Amino acid sequence: MEKRKLVIIGSGPAGHTAAIYAARANLEPLLYEGFFSGPAGGQLMTTTDVENYPGFPEGISGPELMDNFRKQSLRFGTTILTEDVQSVDLSSAPFKIKGAKTEAEADAVIIATGATAKRLDIPGTRDGELWQKGVTACAVCDGAAPIFRDKELYVIGGGDTAVEEATFLTKYASKVYIVHRRDTLRASKIMADHAMKHPKIEILWDTVIIKVEGSNIVESVTLENLKTKKQSTHSAGGVFFAIGHQPNTAFLQNQINTHPSGYIIIEPNTTKTNIEGVFAAGDVYDHLYRQAVTAAGSGCMAALDAERYLTAQGK
Repeated sequence: MEKRKLVIIGSGPAGHTAAIYAARANLEPLLYEGFFSGPAGGQLMTTTDVENYPGFPEGISGPELMDNFRKQSLRFGTTILTEDVQSVDLSSAPFKIKGAKTEAEADAVIIATGATAKRLDIPGTRDGELWQKGVTACAVCDGAAPIFRDKELYVIGGGDTAVEEATFLTKYASKVYIVHRRDTLRASKIMADHAMKHPKIEILWDTVIIKVEGSNIVESVTLENLKTKKQSTHSAGGVFFAIGHQPNTAFLQNQINTHPSGYIIIEPNTTKTNIEGVFAAGDVYDHLYRQAVTAAGSGCMAALDAERYLTAQGK
């Protein structure tokens, strides 16, 4: 079993930024980037054009951006293992990490496993179909892309997230439809009122999308009214899932305090969890912003917090 000062679990912007800072501080971090649990590199690996990450005025593809992150981590001496972490033992330090192939001990751990956007299994929206070709789960990330401008866009959901995403999209779309399977929104009253009064938003009550079609990008959606069972097809420029995210924390087996939704709880203005020496970074705790740049920033914070902790421990 390999012993390390610091193990980082996760390979998105948070994990790699933590690795870069930790490696430059001579902590010689070991990073588990995952394999079967999701694409190494996190959610950006399924994103085509990233136009809101600072430093790339012409934009950059998600996979290329994450490849740059990975190369920078390696450049400063991070050891990267391409395997999933199956379990961790955080009952006492050194902490034990069990991977699919290896096991390691660490004086400190940074959890940066992110969150997975929830999606419905709708024909046309799956991987290999129109996912990331007009179908997405982040309006703030993708909504400003040229393919969505002046188009009729469809947001699936009925909570605050759906209303926020729809409102954001009105800056670019000709019309935004909120597709909700019930006859009332789950969003807070103030958010619901805002959506219903917005001139560019229309709410399609008791309705679901049953099919998304297009040659290379989204071109149409087929809707079904759940009460009348009537189906209709409409032109569309994009479909946005807004039904929440699932933080990737199951492997922790409730050893760390989390919110009821599963997001890790951290001490305010830090990345510290309830376990001394264990830190969290990125979307695994951030249920509000969920952006690549905020994830990277929290990865920096986690590395600095871990470095200070290890120094205080004489490690």
